[in-house]
Amino acid sequence: MNWIDRAKNILLKPAEEWEKIKGETYTPADLFTKYAIFLAAIPAVFGFIGNVVVGYSLGVLGRIRVPIGNALVWAVLTYVLSLAGAYLFAFVLDALAPSFGGTKDLNAYLKIVIFSTTASWVAGVLYIIPSLATLAILAGFYSIYLLYLGIKLLRDIPADKLIVFLVVSFVALAIINFLIYTIVRAVAFGGGASLL
Repeated sequence: MNWIDRAKNILLKPAEEWEKIKGETYTPADLFTKYAIFLAAIPAVFGFIGNVVVGYSLGVLGRIRVPIGNALVWAVLTYVLSLAGAYLFAFVLDALAPSFGGTKDLNAYLKIVIFSTTASWVAGVLYIIPSLATLAILAGFYSIYLLYLGIKLLRDIPADKLIVFLVVSFVALAIINFLIYTIVRAVAFGGGASLL
């Protein structure tokens, strides 16, 4: 799998790309080592550069930059926990599926989660200018749309239960992301007030 082409296609032609993905088989190792490890690095690398080099504007007071050590811890934890979070989210979707009339298939849900997270990971380039990082949230909504398409096309959740399944999934995702944010902040900045 060419990860650059897959990322471009899932972002620009998602319905067509999901149809291709539907017929492909991947192991969890394939999904992580041939795709996710590259894309998950985008927010970590660009966030590190943005925090250390660009910093945060304080208006007339100048700029504040994050110390290299703190930014490095933030970047490493952001990277590792985003990968772990993707796996955890796939595990939660797999566990929820039978309650909504679907079947369990962790590999299928992992494939859906990894590829649907593409938009959020690619939007990590915005972290190079920390004040633009909040715009990455918009990419998160596109990732949710990609998740919807992936589940709709690749899984067997009945149509009448799909929206409720997605709402419950979104709540689970919000909790996972909040936990990741809390852990990263507490370890990188000692739990005190931070700009991240």
